[in-house]
Amino acid sequence: MRSVLAGKPIIIFALAAFILSSCSSIKKTQRPVYGNNNGGAPAAPTIKRSGPYVMEKPDKDDIEKYSAIMNVKKSDIKNGRLYSFIDDWMGTPYKFGGLDKDGVDCSGFVYRLQQEVYDIENMPRSTSTQINFIKRKYEEELKEGDLVFFDFDGRQFSHVGVYLQNGYVVHASTRKGVMIIKLKDPYMYKYFSRGGSILVEREGEAESSGR
Repeated sequence: MRSVLAGKPIIIFALAAFILSSCSSIKKTQRPVYGNNNGGAPAAPTIKRSGPYVMEKPDKDDIEKYSAIMNVKKSDIKNGRLYSFIDDWMGTPYKFGGLDKDGVDCSGFVYRLQQEVYDIENMPRSTSTQINFIKRKYEEELKEGDLVFFDFDGRQFSHVGVYLQNGYVVHASTRKGVMIIKLKDPYMYKYFSRGGSILVEREGEAESSGR
């Protein structure tokens, strides 16, 4: 009996560690480097795209809607695949470990978006892995499709979203589900940690996924 009980804390600890590894305050990203790169050599990119990226024209409704939301010119809404995907997922509730319209978490939303919009074949599923495959940028250098990470609850890189335009980010909020917010939203911005483009490797050459 004692040996069975003794094993329970280990099981509980392992389960807690798994939960914390998914999504759940530095205001400037640091100098661009590859991956997490805590003083070591740049990580070799292994993220792959299925083929040459083909952008589709947005439909009129998406142009009208998202240019108004982000206060940009209609001509700035160019990636129909991206804004159609966002529109389809907008309002989807948050669900830890979720990957569909019944519920999705932050890293799961990024996982699906990068697969379906940018043709990424092997996008990592968790924030703790996704962070290792970005080319870090200054905040003002962020482009549409780049990833932005936040440190919630004192945990580094515990939340992730996708940068859009004009300082706006789409993410799966724990309270409101999939939504678009300003990066400099007073609540979110104080937890902003890092941003950058995904390092994609195709036919032996590295490229950045952000456009």
